[in-house]
Amino acid sequence: MDQKKTVLLVMGSIRAGRNCPKITAWVESIGRAHSDYEYEIIDLANWPLPMDDETGIPALGGYCQLHTQAWSEKIKQASGVIFVTPQFNWGYPAALKNAIDHLYHEWRDKPVMIVTYGGHGGGRCGKQLRRVAVRLRMRIVPTSPALRLSDAVIREGAELQPERDFRDFAPRVQRALSELADQLEGHESVLARMRRKWKVALAVLS
Repeated sequence: MDQKKTVLLVMGSIRAGRNCPKITAWVESIGRAHSDYEYEIIDLANWPLPMDDETGIPALGGYCQLHTQAWSEKIKQASGVIFVTPQFNWGYPAALKNAIDHLYHEWRDKPVMIVTYGGHGGGRCGKQLRRVAVRLRMRIVPTSPALRLSDAVIREGAELQPERDFRDFAPRVQRALSELADQLEGHESVLARMRRKWKVALAVLS
């Protein structure tokens, strides 16, 4: 029996009071409803990765820290990755950049989906993250859902209810998950491949 493919959902925020767990769980629920992959949520708060504590650069491998070795194995074993991240000051959080920068070869050719959220949807941080992912030779799906949070949630502490608040965004999340599945199964269409490569070119040139 073939082993099920594993998709990691990496939460980009470790901030106290974050909405990231709810949003990530919502994305995971859509994935589970439309595929039989194994989904695992990765909370970076549970993965302490001190900055710059390796003696060599990640591209050379040979990690000396146990936490880096464990992080490397976790990413290597994944069939695909979904980054779920808020937009902080028009960029993505340092915790996510640090987690990415701890590794190098492990990301290469990894199918990746990017989900952003924020008052403006997080499109600018998504653009930054796509640019980094392209340079690491990840295979980013063309569709990148950008979920808009209301002012009530952001500034007034209103409770986020993803099933209600993101109802209009669900089809776009489903589309991105379908593109990710096509890559995982090797069924990417010619049109999807062209869209992906076009967005790669835009990321490189921007």
